[in-house]
Amino acid sequence: MPTEEAAGGGHDLRHHGDAEVRDDGSKLTDLAVNVRADTPPGWLLDRIAASLPSLAAYPDGRAARAAVAARHGLPVERVLLTAGAAEAFVLLARGLEVRRPVVVHPQFTEPEAALRDAGHTVGRVLLREEDGFRLDAAAVPEDADLVVIGNPTNPTSVLHPAGTIAGLARPGRTLVVDEAFMDAVPGERESLADRTDVPGLVVLRSLTKTWGLAGLRIGYVLAGPGTIARLERAQPLWPVSTPALTAAEACVSSQALAEAGHAARRIAKDRDHLVAGLREFACTDGLRVVEPAEGSFVLVRLPRAAGVRRALRDLGFAVRRGDTFPGLGEEWLRIAVRDRTTVNRFLQALDRAMTVAGDGGVGGPGVVPPRRPAPPSSGPRPEPPRAPSSA
Repeated sequence: MPTEEAAGGGHDLRHHGDAEVRDDGSKLTDLAVNVRADTPPGWLLDRIAASLPSLAAYPDGRAARAAVAARHGLPVERVLLTAGAAEAFVLLARGLEVRRPVVVHPQFTEPEAALRDAGHTVGRVLLREEDGFRLDAAAVPEDADLVVIGNPTNPTSVLHPAGTIAGLARPGRTLVVDEAFMDAVPGERESLADRTDVPGLVVLRSLTKTWGLAGLRIGYVLAGPGTIARLERAQPLWPVSTPALTAAEACVSSQALAEAGHAARRIAKDRDHLVAGLREFACTDGLRVVEPAEGSFVLVRLPRAAGVRRALRDLGFAVRRGDTFPGLGEEWLRIAVRDRTTVNRFLQALDRAMTVAGDGGVGGPGVVPPRRPAPPSSGPRPEPPRAPSSA
């Protein structure tokens, strides 16, 4: 399992899925962004709207912080609310004294970007396709004093065993686990969020994925009180807005947790449907799905992926390019899980797109007949592509 010192490596670390649906992508069916479709729910919008009359007052995060702490059975001194998980990566890069940070790739690129912007030289541990992108703890250098890993990992959708990740902990090391997608895993198995016995553990959570709050920016950090205090000193005053604090408190209520659990089980079923459809392209088209997938997205490798992605856009679908992730190349695509009707339409479009990419686009996608029967519909007759509910 190779390691390397990162100097960018030609990867655009600031490219994220929302870039696929900006500008001319606003009318595409969005399978590029991992925000759950049809969110936020109405009850959550009502709660957020009810907070607006208090905007004249400065935000007071005490109630939301206490609610998050109670949700995980932790004291409030172990919780820090942030403007999304992305802010937490900046705070870690700027607020901690770090000599040799290491990021386990392929994964969300913002941690490395934040570390590099703060002047750090970043080491990379590159997980291998032949190992199913699973973690080998022995590959992480012993002298690394900051290790960052995602679980489940974006974009591979691999869920690493909690024990394996906890085994990365060392005296003098900060172990950062990005659990932004853990609430999409039924039962949140393999989560370390509630653990206080792992030295140097920092767990990051996001409320934007399951609840469709990417535009509101709300997440939190769970760590030892000393680490939380250092990160808090690196934050500006009032970093989280009143509506975002209201959303945080609402999203960790018992009602919300039950709804999130139901959504996670539904996502798992929809993901199985997507993976089963993608497997049909394995023999004839050389497509490979990284399995087992455990997140709200899947990673696939296929020939001519760049051409397929362009053809899919012509057919009304946006997917996430994979070549901006260290450890991956231009033959990789990430696909968000959607409902079965949307997935069925996507699979038909993928069939056409692969033919178009293989033919060099001759004749255009609109005249290429599908090569396999349309998948069975599990719902009403598909509608034309809709604009995504969130970017």
